[in-house]
Amino acid sequence: MTASTAAWPSSILDAVDTAFAALTNEPAPLSLDLDKLGLAPSDDTDLPAGVITLPALQTWLLKHSRAYTVRDAVWAELIRRARLDGPAWVVAATAMAMPALRHYAGQLRTGWSGDAHDLDAEIVTGFLTALRDRVDLVRPAPYAALCKAAWRAGYELRLRNGAEAIPVEDLEHVTGPRTPKLPYGHPDLLVRRAVEMGIIDPGDEQAYIDLRLGRRAIEPVAARLGLEVDTLRRRVERIDTRLAEALESGLLSDAASPHTRDRLHQEAKRRRSIRASRAGAPQATGQTSLTAA
Repeated sequence: MTASTAAWPSSILDAVDTAFAALTNEPAPLSLDLDKLGLAPSDDTDLPAGVITLPALQTWLLKHSRAYTVRDAVWAELIRRARLDGPAWVVAATAMAMPALRHYAGQLRTGWSGDAHDLDAEIVTGFLTALRDRVDLVRPAPYAALCKAAWRAGYELRLRNGAEAIPVEDLEHVTGPRTPKLPYGHPDLLVRRAVEMGIIDPGDEQAYIDLRLGRRAIEPVAARLGLEVDTLRRRVERIDTRLAEALESGLLSDAASPHTRDRLHQEAKRRRSIRASRAGAPQATGQTSLTAA
């Protein structure tokens, strides 16, 4: 065992803080440019302009706990970076939330007979799961959603291990996109049948599964496909509408007539034509990919 390994904290909360300190040291500390977030200096809140290191930003946010607009903008950017820019920003986002995570850990340890480190790890796991996939940046208060996920993970671990329940005040349920109730089978079978019938384009199938069934974050999926986030979001929402209409009409549970199948495939062909036209690419037959707008 090396000296550096021996010195590494056993608590995951302490380990995150240690890693964060290394990432925010000179000469190139992790920072955010507040000007690029559209956050102008304010006389009321004393918001600094330009580039600010993350520890300084964390201190400012703690001091200005009611600066909701600033907090939402900062956390939306932290979440985007954690999803797209690598592990350093995952550590940074977790460390930026550390005051809240430590507060939850202290609360949830009351009456907990297990290893405190296990509880800490579960809280961080809940936070990271939400950071990676669960929090939808279109919704307000992304930081609050992350904190709720962290608390809930620790709270549910207590319940699974028989600890006494802790009263939770106004723990709002965080909802995400809903998959339609199915008339039969596994959700993947529903999507596969919708693809076969032309309700979902073949190139959209995996993205739809990732986002709606897998509840993956939209930003990495859009980046992988070379799409703007809003473009992919609109596309998936249109698929939601078509699926809902197909479910309501019974198309996905009953045998469809040849006339209905032909109509659906003609509509799919028209969608591909529109995408190819918008992308400025020659129209292609067969399967299309999500690289079109």
